[in-house]
Amino acid sequence: MTRLLRTILITHKLHLHYPKCIFRPLLSHYSATADSSEADLTDKPTNETATTGWSRYGNIYAHPVVQQSDHRDGDENPSGLRGNDAAAVKKKGKVKAQWVCSDCGHTTGRWWGTCPECDVTGTMQEFHESKLTDKSRGGLAITEDAVGSWLPRRPEELRLVKLEEVNRGFNHDKWRIPLSGSLGNEISTVLGGGLVPGSLTLVGGDPGIGKSTLLLQISAMIANEHSDDETPRVVYVSGEESLKQICARADRLGIKSNIYLYSSTDIEDILRKTHGLSPCALVVDSIQTVYLNTVIGSAGGITQVKECTAALMRFAKTTNISVILIGHVTKSGEIAGPRVLEHIVDVVLYMEGEKHSPYRMLRAVKNRFGSTDELAVLEMSQSGLQVVSNASEMFLTQQHSDSNVLAGLAIAVIMDGTRTFLVEIQALCLTHSPVSSSQSNGIHLNKANIIKCVLIKQAGLHLQDNAVFLNVVGGFQVTETAGDLAIAAAICSSFLEFPIPEGTAFIGEIGLGGELRMVPRIDKRVNTVAKLGYRMCVVPKQAEKLLETEGLEEMKVVGCKDLKEMHTLWLKYRKRCTDLVLSDLSYLI
Repeated sequence: MTRLLRTILITHKLHLHYPKCIFRPLLSHYSATADSSEADLTDKPTNETATTGWSRYGNIYAHPVVQQSDHRDGDENPSGLRGNDAAAVKKKGKVKAQWVCSDCGHTTGRWWGTCPECDVTGTMQEFHESKLTDKSRGGLAITEDAVGSWLPRRPEELRLVKLEEVNRGFNHDKWRIPLSGSLGNEISTVLGGGLVPGSLTLVGGDPGIGKSTLLLQISAMIANEHSDDETPRVVYVSGEESLKQICARADRLGIKSNIYLYSSTDIEDILRKTHGLSPCALVVDSIQTVYLNTVIGSAGGITQVKECTAALMRFAKTTNISVILIGHVTKSGEIAGPRVLEHIVDVVLYMEGEKHSPYRMLRAVKNRFGSTDELAVLEMSQSGLQVVSNASEMFLTQQHSDSNVLAGLAIAVIMDGTRTFLVEIQALCLTHSPVSSSQSNGIHLNKANIIKCVLIKQAGLHLQDNAVFLNVVGGFQVTETAGDLAIAAAICSSFLEFPIPEGTAFIGEIGLGGELRMVPRIDKRVNTVAKLGYRMCVVPKQAEKLLETEGLEEMKVVGCKDLKEMHTLWLKYRKRCTDLVLSDLSYLI
């Protein structure tokens, strides 16, 4: 330690008396403490050195030194600096920090732990945005320059219009853009009757779910409607793929339509090219890859996504061109970007499906032109997405009445929107299980525990020492209360080790008192079960009278008041089946 201090002192003295020695670049910060008389011995930096901040001995100045005497009047950047250094010197380009909620898009000038608008914790993100000048405008302003003369420029061109004048001579049936084929009819049902001209549609889904494939097939449907027309029908813009990659996917799907392809990420360039062609629809893949030059931030940022969507919305409403966007999703399954993105668009479609399952579900979360109760069930194949012919039985497995594995299986009738699905519930009751707690897949664990406790209390099943495992076949998520009775029936079947008769379905909600409650649209559920050839359907007691007029002669409808009555009915059926088996065995003996 003593040698180190001695070396530093000697070096410091050499540096003061011999300023041009080799030690100056290493210990330049000691020169600031030297006396003024000794500092005069050092070489004063020239104007060039002061401007750049560099000397022949190295970068000895911590910050650039600005020579005020060299400034000229009227010089926009008198310091000669560039980039962030010039922004720090000029007050005009001062960067202002903003905090934006990634969930709802609320903007504030300070940080908040919880968003004041949506009350969500941990969503405030900081970004820097320069003050907008005359040459830096938002998405709506830049759209007017991008699309050109078709925007109304003079105030007298804008006027109020009566509702009667708008509807005069207007045919709502021919207003929408039709989508041909079975796949087109399925998608049109979700959209409310077809694609609306001038609408802005957002399609979201997990990576690899088939969003680009779906929109390429939709583009082919629109282009095929007027294949003889010289006017281009669809412009497909991709910021993620090259033109050759899009063509390769089109060849795999067998698409040979007249679709205009373009690969770009600049919104201004995309709008200029599209407006020049005047197509029927514009597809952008995806909104997280495009950007506006006049907006601060990289592509996919909060500000860029919001401003680009606003520009496309303005473009769609003014030109009457339908715009379809693809949006990425986060880990939680929500569309990436600010929540205001879903408020700007007209229609929000989500594409769902399991990773290892070929089935895809397209549902409308928001629809200004139709209902959000519709659901399209599709299947991914080598030739693209296709319609599932019998969606009600897609989650059922092949059953055999002579198999012992049927113990613990029950059929639930679930509705998703206006669609009715028959879902297979599997239950396994295991005594002295190595796993202490119950597990469930496709059913919320809290619901499974509640039904288990109700069976213990109200039905008298001794499930205290049993671990219950539940599974829904096909990866379906049972969130509706109409599946409660099927879950309870599957648990009873596994606990009693007696299979449920083949061709039996269960519909009903279970209360904490063990009573069976009505569910919405029970008549449609029962009719679907009857059409599929089921012989018996267990429903709440109140629904038995309502279903007498449905004409269900080939299927027996059994009404139960509570779980005790269903358990008693189950034990009677088990005793009758046991007696039949014993009689057959006595005959053989």
